[in-house]
Amino acid sequence: MNSPLASLSGRTAVVIGGTTGIGRVLALGLAAAGADVVASSRRFEQVESTAREIESLSRRTIRVACDVRDRASLESLLAKTLETFSKADILVNCAGIIKRGPTLDFPEDSWREILETNLTGTLRGCQIFGKHMLERGYGRIINVASLNTFVSLTEVAAYAASKAAVGALTKSLAVEWSKRGVMVNAIAPGVFRTALNSELLDNSDRGRELLARTPMGRFGKEEELVGAAVYLASEAASFTTGQILVVDGGFLASGVNR
Repeated sequence: MNSPLASLSGRTAVVIGGTTGIGRVLALGLAAAGADVVASSRRFEQVESTAREIESLSRRTIRVACDVRDRASLESLLAKTLETFSKADILVNCAGIIKRGPTLDFPEDSWREILETNLTGTLRGCQIFGKHMLERGYGRIINVASLNTFVSLTEVAAYAASKAAVGALTKSLAVEWSKRGVMVNAIAPGVFRTALNSELLDNSDRGRELLARTPMGRFGKEEELVGAAVYLASEAASFTTGQILVVDGGFLASGVNR
C-alpha cells in the first residue's frame, strides 16, 4: 500500500499474541507498513525471534512477554511500551486458543480456559491499552474474530461462544469510544493454512469440507490478512468503527458453490 492514508509511519503498534501464526504475520505486516511494533506473547524465545524479524525490517521494537490471563503482565507491557515509544497507537488482540470436543460433555475447566483467554483476555487488552488511547484521544484497536463469530463449526462451541462475544465486545467498545478518537474493529479470518492445522486441512474430512465451502477453491495464506490489518490501523479507516472485516475467500457468502 503506497497511499499516505495507508502508511503507518510514525505509529507504534502492539500485537498481543504476535509471535506465532497469524499474529506474527500481522506484526511483520504492520512493521512493513512503517510502524514500530511490539510483538508479545507468553514465550520469551518467540518474542525474541519475532523482535529480530521486526528489526530486520528497519523498525524499532522491544522484547516483552505477556499472558492475557494475567492483567499485571499486560499493564507491564503497556508501561514498557510507553517507556520506549511514549505512546501506543495501535493494538491488535490476537491471543487465542481452541479445543474441539462434543458440547454435551465438554469439560467446564476447558470452557473457562477458552473464554478466559479468547474473550476476557481480549477485554483486558482493550481496557488497559484503551485507557491510554482515550487519554490521548487517538487509537486503533483490532480484535481477531472468526468465522465462528457468525456460523457454527461442529464441536467447537466454547471457541464459537468466545468469538461471537469478541464480535459483540468490538461493537460495544466502538459505540462507547469512537467519539473520543478510538476506533475499535475486528478481522474475521476464514480458513488459513498454518503450521498447526496443515495436517487437518490436507488429510481429513473436515479439511475437505472447509475447502468445498470456500468459493475461491483454496485456503488463505496468512499474509493475505495483512492488508485488512493495515487498513484498520491506518488513517484510511478514520470513519470505520464497530466493523468485523471478513477475509474468508467467500466462505460466508456461499450457499451452493458447485
